[in-house]
Amino acid sequence: MPGSESHTDSRRRPSDDSFTGTVIRIWREKCQPYAADYIGLAIIVPIWICLQLFIFTEPFHRMFALDDRRIQYPHAEIEHVPVTWLLIYAGLFPFIILLIWSFAFFKPHKTHVTLLGFGISLLVTLFVTDVIKNAVGRPRPDLIARCQPKPGTPEHELIAYLACTNPNHHVLHDGWRSFPSGHSSFAFSGLGYLSFFLLSQFSILHPRAGLYRTLVAFSPFLGAALIAISRLEDYRHDVFDVVVGSVLGLSISFGVWRRWFPALSSRTCAEPYDAIEAEGTSSMFERIRDEEEMVGADGFEMASREGGYLGTAVR
Repeated sequence: MPGSESHTDSRRRPSDDSFTGTVIRIWREKCQPYAADYIGLAIIVPIWICLQLFIFTEPFHRMFALDDRRIQYPHAEIEHVPVTWLLIYAGLFPFIILLIWSFAFFKPHKTHVTLLGFGISLLVTLFVTDVIKNAVGRPRPDLIARCQPKPGTPEHELIAYLACTNPNHHVLHDGWRSFPSGHSSFAFSGLGYLSFFLLSQFSILHPRAGLYRTLVAFSPFLGAALIAISRLEDYRHDVFDVVVGSVLGLSISFGVWRRWFPALSSRTCAEPYDAIEAEGTSSMFERIRDEEEMVGADGFEMASREGGYLGTAVR
């Protein structure tokens, strides 16, 4: 009966407005779609820390020969981009840009997924790079300068790292962490993610996007490339190490960004998939995405005439 239904609704409203009901509603709407991502981070971070403390104190040591010209380059005491500045250039700087952008055009859901994706991109890249780097154990181009081999060591035979006399543990064993380039992968992971984000916000595939938008959106890629090139100038890596590291970081950043945002060809590429309003969520470990609307130049023109697309991109 109508009266009984209204009576039932009135009895349910207090529970929905209670503290417990509010917490459950916030969990379902804001946290549940991303539970798998946070759980993944909670697994990766402790494993990465344990590997650094207990497993990766020394990498695998490939045997080498003293007459191998590929590892006879000098050891640069001062690097063009030290690790501290790498963290600033590719970690802190993109984070500040994303944060400023989020405050300027504040949308809680968009801010959340943007910063979450940025953190996932960096952490996954660090984890994968360190695992490969220490497992492969490829000598750096400046290995012999780091090694300081014992006098009388045969020059034409393969020798082990035990022939080295360098007392500096870190400098010596870091000589077998050449592949892939960690600077390159980290730079393209952080700055690459920022560049993909700007490409989507500036609607770069729009026919009237403008050259200045293109230059601004691609500038993080240029910064990452310069960081990668600096590793060649310091003789820390060869071209193969840098290329693979760059592709690794770029692939991870693109994959993570693409999980949250539609393709650049979509008229809604400036806005992330709205998991809050998505229907049909079947599991707390599954993030349901909205269906993409793939459009070409005609779609861009139609959206611009309607005033929706460009407004979304610049506001």
